Amino acid sequence: MQINNTLLQNGEKAVFALRALYNSYGYAQYKMSKFEEYDFYAKNKDFLISENIITFTDIGGKLLALKPDVTLSIVKNANLSENEVKKVYYNENVYRVKRGDNSFKEIMQTGLECIGSIDNFLIAEVLELALKSLAAISEGFILEVSDQSIVLRVLDLLEVSDNTKTTLIKLISEKNADEINGILTAQNKCSKACEVLNALVKSYGEPKQVLENLKNLSDDAVLNDLIDNLADVLSSLPSDKIRLDFSEINDVNYYNGIVFKGFINGIPTSVLSGGRYDPLIKKMGAEFSAIGFAVYLDLLSELSKEPEKFDIDAVVLYDENCDYTALNEQLNALRQTGISVSALKIIPKRLKYKKLYKLSGKEVELIEDNA
Repeated sequence: MQINNTLLQNGEKAVFALRALYNSYGYAQYKMSKFEEYDFYAKNKDFLISENIITFTDIGGKLLALKPDVTLSIVKNANLSENEVKKVYYNENVYRVKRGDNSFKEIMQTGLECIGSIDNFLIAEVLELALKSLAAISEGFILEVSDQSIVLRVLDLLEVSDNTKTTLIKLISEKNADEINGILTAQNKCSKACEVLNALVKSYGEPKQVLENLKNLSDDAVLNDLIDNLADVLSSLPSDKIRLDFSEINDVNYYNGIVFKGFINGIPTSVLSGGRYDPLIKKMGAEFSAIGFAVYLDLLSELSKEPEKFDIDAVVLYDENCDYTALNEQLNALRQTGISVSALKIIPKRLKYKKLYKLSGKEVELIEDNA
């Protein structure tokens, strides 16, 4: 019997589509236990969306945690040799507090990780898969991309203190140009780097134009190389679905290089988030690189859809004196046409049906058609 797609929730449909997509690119499925030792997550709390973790003590007295994240486990178990690349995807439920909420949720999540000797081709491939993941969910989507190495290079050129740099990073993420300029003016920072920083804060648009504007302002060779490198990564991707937005900044202690978020029409927050996280890898004692993303399938329930006009396709009325063998035969015959059918003696008051049949002898006759 084939699965009726109309019975699947948006998140469930996405799981099947994304699994097929990732498999087609050579990504292998990664499976993990529902829990790990609490200390493992406690050491990397800053990397998690929420510091709150559900814990319990097992029979042996060990403190365990219901998994709040999948990436950490993948990195922990990635035993790679030099120049090796590991590509995995996952469909897992995670347990954590959602942003803007104060209660734990079981969240269906899918995503992928590309770990090892990462080059521009693999970075572009991950971005391509992020775009295709969004396209598998909805035609109306945008992938917003930033490059933290560009932002951090501009801040280095300003030659400000670490505290000021931290403040500026926060203000960049808020697109607060006025406060940024106030800080720079107060510290007598008036240079080419200030112009580039202002352009970064105000930039939003298709990659080619944004990067050309930045390069025209820059007189720093290192910064220009970073701009050219980002242009190279994005060159093979559809620019109409990508927007550069340098206010997209993740924790610089865990992320470096390209970071990105995906948005779907009808959902007010990002449904996809990812980036390059080499600092996390090094923090966990390894020397390779990594980039990946997660799709938050629980958010797909917010996608607007037309209310169902009917509760069921067909109802077959019967009475207690009917031929039950004939009734079953007629019901099965109707269901084989691909419709939903219910046999009832009495129709509930609020039941909305397309067609109403009545069993007469060994056949059914149509007595009402609302389709």
